[in-house]
Amino acid sequence: MFSILGELAGVSVLDLFAGSGALAIEALSRGASRATLVDSSASAIAAARRNLETLGLDADVRRQGVLPFLRNAAVQRRHYDLVFVDPPYRHASSLSDELGAALEPVLTPDARVVCESDRRAPLHLAPATFSPLAERIYGDTLISIYGSR
Repeated sequence: MFSILGELAGVSVLDLFAGSGALAIEALSRGASRATLVDSSASAIAAARRNLETLGLDADVRRQGVLPFLRNAAVQRRHYDLVFVDPPYRHASSLSDELGAALEPVLTPDARVVCESDRRAPLHLAPATFSPLAERIYGDTLISIYGSR
């Protein structure tokens, strides 16, 4: 995935459904200027904080639901260049419409959104707002990369 994304120097990253924080951590290690990690699970947030601390990296880590976070970020006029969306597979396809609408106001003009989902129940973002840039299938996993319009 990171070879498809290319250069990340200076980008601001938002990692939704962050889990252990692996995607944001990789982006920071590749030159991203800042990262925000969001997950509603206390254990996931604890793991992300431990991983960041172990690696000596700094990031904003929030224990919060993704949709409330996005609504608040829009009100606060926060913007992100690269967003990772990796929800639990069982919820991914039901999030597509609401998530896409909530993401739009927090994206910079050239933002990219990377969605990971089960290929049998994919997470797709609305084509009116997002342009598909790349798609890869790895076993049962679908990686879709979108650009904002």
